[in-house]
Amino acid sequence: MKINSTVLNETKYIAVFSFILSLIMQAVFLIVLRRFDYTVVLGNILGLIIGVGNFFFMGIGIQNAVEKDEKGAKNVLRISQTLRFFGIFVFAMLGILLDCFNSISVLVPIFFPRIAIAAKQMKK
Repeated sequence: MKINSTVLNETKYIAVFSFILSLIMQAVFLIVLRRFDYTVVLGNILGLIIGVGNFFFMGIGIQNAVEKDEKGAKNVLRISQTLRFFGIFVFAMLGILLDCFNSISVLVPIFFPRIAIAAKQMKK
């Protein structure tokens, strides 16, 4: 399967924007909360993987749905959404339950792609 260039370009934008927000979050942990250790960095990395990965796989699901008829597209999108939410749940729970991750730094970056999308819409 060839990945559409739009999916790749939008995912790159989301990844860069999310990375910048992650750096800001780490600065907040360091300066404001004074609770910066390796668990914050590991949690941040996991949260970024979850958030950006969710966006990427959503794009792949939409790309696959466009190639189907209406009924097939609905099925592809439903399956894609179910699998993505399950993946988010599993990896977020791992981030919360394992001591090597800071729970807050796992959960917050999951929402960074939404902020990136909103920022891109405001530019238009």
